[in-house]
Amino acid sequence: MKLQVNKDEQSSPFHVGEQAVQRRLGVRDIEEWARKVVRNHLPEQHREFHTSLPFLIAAARDQDGRPWATLLEGPEGFVRSPDPQTLTIDAKTAQGDALEHALVDGADVGLLGIELATRRRNRVNGRFAAQDGNTLQFRVDQAFGNCPQYIRERNWFRVPDNTPGQAIKGNRLSPAQVHWIENADTFFIASGYRGTGESEAYGMDASHRGGDRGFVKVTDENTIVFPDYAGNNHYNTIGNLIQDPRAGYLFIDFETGSLLQLTGTARIEWDGEKLTEYPGARRLVTLTIGELVELPAAASLRWNADAGAVRSLRLIDKVRESEGVTSFVFEARDGGPLTEFEAGQHLPIQLSLPGRDEPVQRTYSLSGSPTDQHYRISVKREPHGLVSRFLHDHTSVGDIIDSRPPAGDFMMTCNECPLVLISAGVGITPMLSMLHQAVAQNHTRPIWFLHGARDGDHHPLANEVHTLENERPYITVHTSYSKPGPTDKLGSNYHHHGRLDRKVISDLAPGLNAHYFVCGPTNFMADMQAALEAYGVAADQIHTESFGPASSAPKETPPE
Repeated sequence: MKLQVNKDEQSSPFHVGEQAVQRRLGVRDIEEWARKVVRNHLPEQHREFHTSLPFLIAAARDQDGRPWATLLEGPEGFVRSPDPQTLTIDAKTAQGDALEHALVDGADVGLLGIELATRRRNRVNGRFAAQDGNTLQFRVDQAFGNCPQYIRERNWFRVPDNTPGQAIKGNRLSPAQVHWIENADTFFIASGYRGTGESEAYGMDASHRGGDRGFVKVTDENTIVFPDYAGNNHYNTIGNLIQDPRAGYLFIDFETGSLLQLTGTARIEWDGEKLTEYPGARRLVTLTIGELVELPAAASLRWNADAGAVRSLRLIDKVRESEGVTSFVFEARDGGPLTEFEAGQHLPIQLSLPGRDEPVQRTYSLSGSPTDQHYRISVKREPHGLVSRFLHDHTSVGDIIDSRPPAGDFMMTCNECPLVLISAGVGITPMLSMLHQAVAQNHTRPIWFLHGARDGDHHPLANEVHTLENERPYITVHTSYSKPGPTDKLGSNYHHHGRLDRKVISDLAPGLNAHYFVCGPTNFMADMQAALEAYGVAADQIHTESFGPASSAPKETPPE
């Protein structure tokens, strides 16, 4: 049953369906920070990101109102942004594409820009305006970034003489298509909702879903199921589906450039025994297929199966850092040198878990110094975290895990200017690595290290920070405890009773021509970014890394 909209909901960045899911799951407090980060235009960094991409994922409806997803590609520069409200896209769909005749003036469209090699992505929703030949004019309604979790790293290349095959249409999956889906680790989903009146929250949405190979199950030639996990608490897709259960899926064969498009009706299972078959899943989404289109070699792009080689690591130390947070220290299994990393980067690890046919992959920020001859990650144990619980409860010194080289672009960009490191909770991990690197690089650089925690028992790596502070007089450390414990002493192990907020930031580091790095739960990050922008800090001097949704979701958690 559809919910009715009211004036308050029309002014929200979320439509009535998204709000209903948020209320059901107790996360409506996301509204406050979402108003700060969901914009009606593309910030400069987002414009630069979209215009650098070789492809976009697009979601729209066909003439019968059915949602589909497709891939739009072109040569370098095929996406342009003449102003913050506009993207100009020099591309057209492949012949026989389900959306071949649907990308027209006034059409609701959701776009997803995704860079698989770096795991960055950005979503933007709006409408197409009048076309000029093969050029699509896109007008922005909403734009916002997504955290880079559950995206498989892949490098791309182009096949110059690619020849697309003829479209194959049907309403039942062939054995080859079943194999394709059940071996996929990535797919894209199109959904949408448009209520009465006008709201920037209405329209189509293109979303990424990822997991270990086999996370999508085919139950019969007309039905597929995938697990949906805790994420960024927007619930854009799920909110769309409870208002309009029609959905479109897109599977890409990364080795051949072929596309498989599905459209049908989705059903959400919120609980039940079947959910226990998918560890960590919060709900299941089942699609009954109405029609499908297979487009052989539709894209001239190809992707490597995975980026970088797998390296075996040996766990050499396991250290409890605070309540719920433990550090894991690794060396190369073969005793050789490890790939160097930059402070702020993360380590992609792979674990073989009991009952799982495929290794499970997660990424955790490196918390140690880049000058160390080992890797250290500091992981918060989450009650529903499949990998974090395994690391905490079942690993021992001497155990072997696999990893890929450190990656990520959350890194220091200026080696001389003042540095302000702002974190909350387990977001301290990349900040401590940056502090180590800054100390090693420059002995006179002014550094402010500002951290917020619940109390001393929940303050990981505090002694390590204070050791660096005592060694270097140019480092200023400030700690805020929101709920100090009975043994916490004001002025000793913390400096402020309350949350680390914008007033604390302005009092400690006002008017600096500094680079600011912010890491923590998403609502904290949004507040800090808004405060810094209000103080007039240039956008290219603010760097953020989200550690999950507005509450405190783990970095290992896949986004909605």
